[in-house]
Amino acid sequence: MVEATKNSPSIFSQMSQLAQEHSAINLAQGFPNMPIDPRLKECITAAVQSENHQYSPYQGIPALREEISILIQRTSGIAINPQEILVTAGATQGIFTTVQSLVGKGDEVILLDPCYDCYDLPVVLVGAKPVHVPLNEDYLPDWDCIEAAITQKTRLIVINSPHNPSGRVWEKKEYLELERILSKYSNLNILSDEVYEYLAFDRPHYSVRNSAFLRERSVVMASFGKSLQATGWKMGYLTAPEALMNRILQVHQFLVFSVNSFVQRGISDYLPEFSAEEVNRDYRSRRALFCSGLEKSKFRLLPCEGTYFQTVDYSQISEQNDVDFAIQLTKEAGVASIPFSVFNQDRRDLKHLRFCFAKMEQTLIEATERLCKI
Repeated sequence: MVEATKNSPSIFSQMSQLAQEHSAINLAQGFPNMPIDPRLKECITAAVQSENHQYSPYQGIPALREEISILIQRTSGIAINPQEILVTAGATQGIFTTVQSLVGKGDEVILLDPCYDCYDLPVVLVGAKPVHVPLNEDYLPDWDCIEAAITQKTRLIVINSPHNPSGRVWEKKEYLELERILSKYSNLNILSDEVYEYLAFDRPHYSVRNSAFLRERSVVMASFGKSLQATGWKMGYLTAPEALMNRILQVHQFLVFSVNSFVQRGISDYLPEFSAEEVNRDYRSRRALFCSGLEKSKFRLLPCEGTYFQTVDYSQISEQNDVDFAIQLTKEAGVASIPFSVFNQDRRDLKHLRFCFAKMEQTLIEATERLCKI
């Protein structure tokens, strides 16, 4: 049985390995299999040839932080000072660094289940307590439960919208609830995982940065791997107000010091050409293709308002637990997915699976044809 634990490979690695062993289509791990923008390749090639191979400034090269600031202004209308930006070795490193910077031994951190598996471990390693609060069955927050879980020891709440694994996108009303709660707790900050910020399909993405009040208490995590379809580069960035950024930099400089120099330069040169709208249209089209391909299947499609993941309910097909069903699906139908229960501390099982549609069209067509045979 595949089971993700703190002492074993993640569920993503395990399901991907299973897919490889059984020659299954891998819609489990969230990585695109499409080529990146040729213009981006050209910028990276030029950066390599221009000898950008030594340490860069530990906060990130100034040109890239300036371009990130311009990108945020262009896509959201929000002005962020480049000094409030830190370039990271992927979003996971940024999350780890933020938790290690803002949380101490004996503190508590609110995590909303189902949540990405990298949230829990940095909390445990610093000697703090992860407090898991389940989202509602529609994968939106239950604010009464969240507030009831907050104590005087709570230092951080981790939120994620667009949400992985469910694909739900929070509306402004959720952030008004956050404002209400944070107004009661002066020592409580937010880590907002917004790596799928450009993949909000049914409504505009709303960020904690849209609230002047929340912005001063929030670290926002972003990922070039997601937005540029280059997950293997492990390049991301975070934004934070000066008071929080100073604490984060103290950890960052001793954790990785600085990140890949020529990739920073290449991305910096490419960002003026980057189109968030183009990325959104592309994934909207892939979502439509995947969903239309499953219309005649026995799976029930749940709302996919953002990310490049489609959630399905398989309760009309099988009573198996989601891990066992995902394994069977990989072995017998030849399509790998991710079961939801592994993202819940209590292993709550609603008979839901997650499929990644960040794939070439032919891959999606073949996968849906296989799934419709079940």
